Amino acid sequence: MPYEPLPVSTSKPVLSWANHNLASAELQMAKNVASLPFVYKHVALMPDVHLGKGALVGSVIATEDAIIPAAVGVDIGCGMAAIKTPFTADQLEGKLKQIRSEIEAAIPVGFNENKEADKAVTNWSNWRDFKDLHPGVQRLETKALRQMGSLGGGNHFIEVCLDTEDQVWLMLHSGSRHIGNQLAQCHINTAKELAKLANLKLPDPDLAYFVAGTDEFAAYWRDLQWGQNYARFNRDVMMNRFKKIVEKYLVGGKQIKPLLSVNCHHNYAEKELHFDKEVYVTRKGAVRAREEDYGIIPGSMGAKSFIVKGKGNHDSYCSCSHGAGRLMSRSKAKKVFTLDDLIDQTQGVECRKDTGVLDEIPGAYKPIEEVMNNQSDLVEVVATLKQVLCVKG
Repeated sequence: MPYEPLPVSTSKPVLSWANHNLASAELQMAKNVASLPFVYKHVALMPDVHLGKGALVGSVIATEDAIIPAAVGVDIGCGMAAIKTPFTADQLEGKLKQIRSEIEAAIPVGFNENKEADKAVTNWSNWRDFKDLHPGVQRLETKALRQMGSLGGGNHFIEVCLDTEDQVWLMLHSGSRHIGNQLAQCHINTAKELAKLANLKLPDPDLAYFVAGTDEFAAYWRDLQWGQNYARFNRDVMMNRFKKIVEKYLVGGKQIKPLLSVNCHHNYAEKELHFDKEVYVTRKGAVRAREEDYGIIPGSMGAKSFIVKGKGNHDSYCSCSHGAGRLMSRSKAKKVFTLDDLIDQTQGVECRKDTGVLDEIPGAYKPIEEVMNNQSDLVEVVATLKQVLCVKG
């Protein structure tokens, strides 16, 4: 489905790949962003778009000489990793429960952290730049070290999946943990203070921004890149542990070579060239999808997920959706659904089936097939996956 321009009277148009009408609060959020003077060309909304903080989750915002820290969000570098293994479905038989329990023992979830950092973590070259990060996070170095290789909470997950050929894939979703959150909060607060001092008339205080060429912009950009690198490496560390556990149960610990590896952010900003101009591109709940870029678009824990290849659609700033997108808030999901609904909707999946994960029930998410149909001009599907094991954050 190609995009449709939204009927908004703003200085820059809003192009939407969603096939549903945006609610008034969502429409207002899109208008707020599109009315900012430094927004380049247009704002692009992905098919899984929904309410966020300051900017819609599922929006791609290209800007000239400015960046909005709250539009990048507080989970800097949040994203997905997946590997295709040479294993097949029959090798998993009777082993999923043990694999799940070993993953839960090896990879901390929620607010938990590793008791001590392993060698791969302490050897990460970017620790040497920690001292240059915002003064507000300097006390967190030990915590950042221990949380490297941990999942976090909310909608973060680790999954064993099967594709349509019954080939086994390993997949996970995580970000930059507490350190990324704290870096983001420090800079969002600075941006808001600057906006107040400058008497800026913003449509929403969460759209406070930094201007290129200032010390504040340079400090945020440096910390943002560090946080994004932390998030990517965090996924690598977990994937390595995850892969070892699966190898232990399937081939007695023999190391296998992945047939395909993908690791992509979906909450981040980069400098990119679009329509012959270098701009800052913020993807808030969106994946880069240039030609030949591989991406991961997960459904809920009872639905399909997709490995995709980008088509390089310039109108979307070479982007695609980052998932199914929430249909309802976490609190609403807890009111609407019961534990029986959760058990019913996660049939055939080795996962937690308790009220603690009720807010992550598949019914709280948009239908992923619909989301995929709406972006056939953005990506092609390389593999369709269905999970057989899910560990929730």
